[in-house]
Amino acid sequence: MFARPHRSLFLLGLLASVNSACAENWPAWRGPRGDGTSSETHVPVHWSATTNVVWKTRIPGDGHASPIVWDDRVFTVTALLDSEDRALLCLDRRTGKMLWQKTVLNAPPEKKHSLNSYASSTPAADGEQVYVAFLDRQEMVVAAYDFQGNRKWLVRPGPFSSMHGFCSSPVVFKDKVIVNGDHDGDSYLVAVSRKTGKTLWKTPREHHTRSYCVPLIRELSGRTQMVLTGDKSVASYDPNNGKLRWILDGPTEQFVASPVYSARTGLIYITGGFPDHHILAIKPDGHGNVTKTHIAWHATKGVAYVPSPIIEGDCFLIVSDSGVAHCFEAATGKLLWQERMGEHHASLVSANGLVYFLNDEGVTRVVKPGPEFQLISQNELAEKCFASPAISGKQIFIRGGEHLFCIEAE
Repeated sequence: MFARPHRSLFLLGLLASVNSACAENWPAWRGPRGDGTSSETHVPVHWSATTNVVWKTRIPGDGHASPIVWDDRVFTVTALLDSEDRALLCLDRRTGKMLWQKTVLNAPPEKKHSLNSYASSTPAADGEQVYVAFLDRQEMVVAAYDFQGNRKWLVRPGPFSSMHGFCSSPVVFKDKVIVNGDHDGDSYLVAVSRKTGKTLWKTPREHHTRSYCVPLIRELSGRTQMVLTGDKSVASYDPNNGKLRWILDGPTEQFVASPVYSARTGLIYITGGFPDHHILAIKPDGHGNVTKTHIAWHATKGVAYVPSPIIEGDCFLIVSDSGVAHCFEAATGKLLWQERMGEHHASLVSANGLVYFLNDEGVTRVVKPGPEFQLISQNELAEKCFASPAISGKQIFIRGGEHLFCIEAE
């Protein structure tokens, strides 16, 4: 009598496993390419708090870090203020069940900006280990765990002091985990070994200025380049050894948003920051100081400080913290349209030619880029959202103020 339902559940679970195995992982901040883009083609476009939600799981504590996805596992981090713990969480992708929760460190809450959290750095995974970064008083902490929740190592690669708190997401490159240490002291970039946590290289930065940009690594102009903003500059380094390739002075002091790259135009795009606001399109083939020679176009309207922009087709899209979206022609900087979206801190993601704008109120507007604004759908989760979404297979994972949602295409 119960054979058929059990068999159906088994087949459903098997199908979910097959789908997750075929899906593109979302292994780190801004996904597999570090730029918010997904190669998936059957991503949900319509949902609400009650429709197309596969599961939602209450997440203890608080944090603005994005979820990451590797095969059948979903990882995120949180801060538990009552116990002063910073923790790494692992969930079952199919059911949303919490598989384990591990305390990375216990420390008093640091000073932070009112819009920051004590768990804002998105983890990174490589299929064997998950890497996390937190602040312990005035020291950066980087740790590695295996997929069963066993700690493999924990290191303190350098000091970190900032009145705005911490938000430096790790980046996996070859045998290294790279973390940005721009802070109000002796700033640096550091690479530690994935296997041991041992420091492999550490590059000092000139200025003592906090910024929170996650580096973007690409093959550009025949060289592996790691590009980031911060330290009153835009700079490219060799991620193999931390050596500077080129640097552009300014255009402002502090940055949060990550760079993006367009293969069509061959340009790097950055946005920031504080106290001045700029968008730059930069030619990445330079050497030394390129301030006067390698800016392709420059804008001061439509700038984002926190949300990272995205490239989709021939368009460069961005949304300001105050919630106004702008779409530029990526090659020239020509403004195509602007539209109000509501206050934003989540970064943009894209899939199947569509861009997803998730605002602070938990409303996601799905937009088709082009010469004119084209709204495809508007979806409300009825929960505050500051973390950026993750996309894998037919699913979008959104972390709200209380829950982690798994949303699936019809």
